[in-house]
Formats: sequence, structure tokens, C-alpha cells
Amino acid sequence: MSEQPPKSHHSWGMAIDLDRCTGCQACVAACHAENNLSVSDAASAVKGRTVHWIRVDRYYEGEFPDVRVKYRPVLCQQCDEAPCEPVCPVYATYHNDEGLNIQVYNRCVGTRYCGNNCPYSVRFFNWFDPVWAEPLQLQHNPDVSIREGGVMEKCTFCVQRINRAKDNARTEGRPVKDGDVQTACVQSCPAEAMVFGDLNDPESRVSQLAKSGRATQLLGELGTKPKVFYLERAK
Repeated sequence: MSEQPPKSHHSWGMAIDLDRCTGCQACVAACHAENNLSVSDAASAVKGRTVHWIRVDRYYEGEFPDVRVKYRPVLCQQCDEAPCEPVCPVYATYHNDEGLNIQVYNRCVGTRYCGNNCPYSVRFFNWFDPVWAEPLQLQHNPDVSIREGGVMEKCTFCVQRINRAKDNARTEGRPVKDGDVQTACVQSCPAEAMVFGDLNDPESRVSQLAKSGRATQLLGELGTKPKVFYLERAK
């Protein structure tokens, strides 16, 4: 029997401080640019065929005129018990040894079972081949594939940036340090509401925030074990 590869010591996660988020949606724009997401036209938007790997939900508290607005960025929660994985008939989505919910685009046949089984509504179906109006195609990221029509896609925690940080650390003969990896949404947030890092590192910022008294998980009662932690607003 062949030996199994050693289990990775990384477990990537994110913390989002809802007390800092202003709903500016810079994270949405950065995600589009980093991950080669096409811009949907008006006709597709009316049919609900927009593609955003991250969205900013808006909530209201109180009665007019004493209304308080709350924002919550929502992306793939990279669940340890992801309900999208067991329903895929071709194993196009699976959990890797670093806790990431991987999506293999050239294996996906577009059944959309995973999207129907995701309680967070963060998976999107590519109805058509992507098109970019001039000159947007010039800003494509060469580290990210262009997905063809007919496949499901979602947030990857910018896995290309994770791999680049690990390659750089390996070249320098050192382990990956806290802060070496920043996803596009984290890097772009002007309020610094988002923190990304290794949950297995007890000294990392994300690990400490995840263990704070303010940390909650979106629909955590479902038992999906998300790795995105929301820090509730201070009272």
C-alpha cells in the first residue's frame, strides 16, 4: 500500500469585523479583477445571472428615522463539513488538506447540485462563455484560469495567492508567516475589516479573532463548520 501524503499544517480562514465594514464593496470590485470575473449585462442581471464570488448583504435595524444599517460580506465559507461536496457526481468539488473547498472547473459538468445544496447561495453557474467589454480584457490575471460557460464557480480564498506565498517562503527557506497571504478582498478593504490567515497558527491574527468573544459563524447551527468568522458589532 502506498503511503498517504502528509497532512498539511495549514488551515486557512478569515475573520470579518462587522463593526468596521462600511459596505463600500471595494472587496467585490477587487475580487472581480483578481479572479477574472466577467461583468454581466443588464439582461443577464434581470434574470439573476450575475456572478459575484463575494457579495455585501445589507440589513436594517430599528424604525424610521432611527434606522441603523448593517453590512455583512458573504463569500464561500470554505466549510469543513461542506454540503456542496457530497452531492457532486463527478467529484468536481472536494476538500483539500489545507481546509479549502476546491472547485475543479474542467471536471464540472454543470449539474448545479452543489449550488442547490449550498445554504449560503455563494455558488454561481456560468451560463455563457465570459465576455469583457473593451478594454477590460487587458486586466486579466494570468494566474487565474478563464472559466468557460456551463460550469459552477465560487470563491477560492485566492488560492493562487496562497500558492505564491508558499513558493516564496520555500525559496527563502522559511515557513509561511502570518500576513504573507492576503486575499484580494482583504487587501482592498479600506476599513481593514477583513483578516486572512492560518487558523492552525495560534499566534496568527485570524486565529485570535476566531477565538474572541465576538466571533460567530453564519448559519453555524447547520453544522457546516464554516471557516469564515464574523465579529459581531459592539453594543
